[in-house]
Amino acid sequence: MAILHVHLVSDSTGETLENIAKAALAQFDGVEAVKHFWPMVRSEGHLDRIMPEIVSRPGLIIYTLVNADIRHKLESHGDLLGLPMVAALDPVLDALTRMLGRQAKARPGQQHMMDAAYFARVEAIGFTIAHDDGVAPENWEQADIILAGVSRSSKTPTAIYLANKGYKVANIPIVVESPPPPALFHLKHPLVVGLTTSGDRLMQVRRNRLLSLNQSPETAYVDQEAISRELAYARRLFADNDWPVIDVTRRSIEETAAAIINVHNLRRMETNQP
Repeated sequence: MAILHVHLVSDSTGETLENIAKAALAQFDGVEAVKHFWPMVRSEGHLDRIMPEIVSRPGLIIYTLVNADIRHKLESHGDLLGLPMVAALDPVLDALTRMLGRQAKARPGQQHMMDAAYFARVEAIGFTIAHDDGVAPENWEQADIILAGVSRSSKTPTAIYLANKGYKVANIPIVVESPPPPALFHLKHPLVVGLTTSGDRLMQVRRNRLLSLNQSPETAYVDQEAISRELAYARRLFADNDWPVIDVTRRSIEETAAAIINVHNLRRMETNQP
């Protein structure tokens, strides 16, 4: 397998670069990418300190630097080393400059200013963490989205990902022996989404979970017939309540979240919600 070092140099948190690199690398099989993060590079002295690390692990450099002097110095180093370099935001900024007839503001980290959206996201994360695994059903009406599904159907990681997008999310496990609290069936504001998966995948995920905890993988928790009953019970529950269902079997967390957001936005348009 080919190994590629990718250096992400940013004058902000580096979150934008990480997402770009992740999306691009997903298009290549058989490549092991080793990502090196260099955030908050806002002085030439800082750049001087990280250059030896880049020299020792040469590879692709992807950067977002608005300071012209720091940027020029990085580009000069890259040229001398013969390393490929990509200014990630340049094509978008150039297109916007042409369309708007004005230059972009050269302010490091402008996209991460603590505006209202930032505080809304912080609030969403706090709410989601506090309402994991069926906790505090009395507050579910305040949620934007409720995720329901059997154990190990990706409810918590999907909820956290959605929270980082600004959605207040609660999640509840569907257990045959313990029906959900009545509050779940009388919610007005939240979108309730059922998450399901294949029995084989669920059994493997649960087995791996038990092994990671040094527990015996030979329990009813991973019994194929028991899993089939759980999934059938959950699907009946979703159908009886007319909840949208998303099969996570072949979806990443990001793909599942994107599908949920699409359903959420469609519901808002249909009900004329703000």
